[in-house]
Amino acid sequence: MIAFVTSLRHPQNSADYDRVESLLQETLASVTNQDLDDYVVIVVGNKRPVFALPPRVYFVEVDFPAPAPPSGPQTDLNSFVWDKGTKIGAGLLRARDFTPDYVMIFDADDYVSRRIADHAALHDGQPGWVVERGWIYSHATGVYRAVGDFHRTCGTCHIVRWDAYEVPEGLAVSATQSEIADAFGDRLSRILGAHRNARTWLAEQGWQLEPLPFKGAVYNVDTGENHSGKGLSGLSWPASARFTHEFGVVPPRRMRDRVIAAVGPTAIAATARRVLGRIVRRPEIASAQQP
Repeated sequence: MIAFVTSLRHPQNSADYDRVESLLQETLASVTNQDLDDYVVIVVGNKRPVFALPPRVYFVEVDFPAPAPPSGPQTDLNSFVWDKGTKIGAGLLRARDFTPDYVMIFDADDYVSRRIADHAALHDGQPGWVVERGWIYSHATGVYRAVGDFHRTCGTCHIVRWDAYEVPEGLAVSATQSEIADAFGDRLSRILGAHRNARTWLAEQGWQLEPLPFKGAVYNVDTGENHSGKGLSGLSWPASARFTHEFGVVPPRRMRDRVIAAVGPTAIAATARRVLGRIVRRPEIASAQQP
């Protein structure tokens, strides 16, 4: 069994919390669309969603204070890691009840492949996998393109053996934020609240993750609630039937409009600006431009 675990930002640190819940509902439709029903999903947040949760999805309500003053979705990194890390810790404490073999931490606005649970079951006993190749998708326009080094860009990127998290047996789901932080120690900032260097840290602890042999996740941007504030511009692909089937994505526009957004004049201009910017930043060209 695999446990998918996610957290919701504090309502105070969002641009529109109704939007946060709407994105979560779309994400849960993706995560629960697994080909194999050998999974459980844990969602942790300060406020129970207003919509009915799908089967196999469990909500853990916490009363953790807002990590930062009201500031919208772009909070400072330390506050973000503290809030997310302790909530994921609470989620792991709840997942413990289901004795999972693997854990996939996912961001509550991303999408995952329907093949994840099946892959984990077929390769039971392996340390885990990292999503090296994935997709970035514009929620606003319904277009996408491939992303390399996906695990350094998006938090929905690791499938790890349960043992690696060393979830404490004696700690209750109702534990305080400080108790959770103390119990997980370095894991809080290394693999629960952050992801960029998680693969390296896990390898140092003896957990060598292999590349997932397919594009296993989608980084969903242009939502208005991304902590990173990232968007997608330039040449891309319009969301296809194959893409939407694998990831459970419902595009916001009809195909004609997606094609225009993917390869139209605006996309071409954005790509040209990006390419020219990279050329100008190349050291040999920058030095040649010096008087």
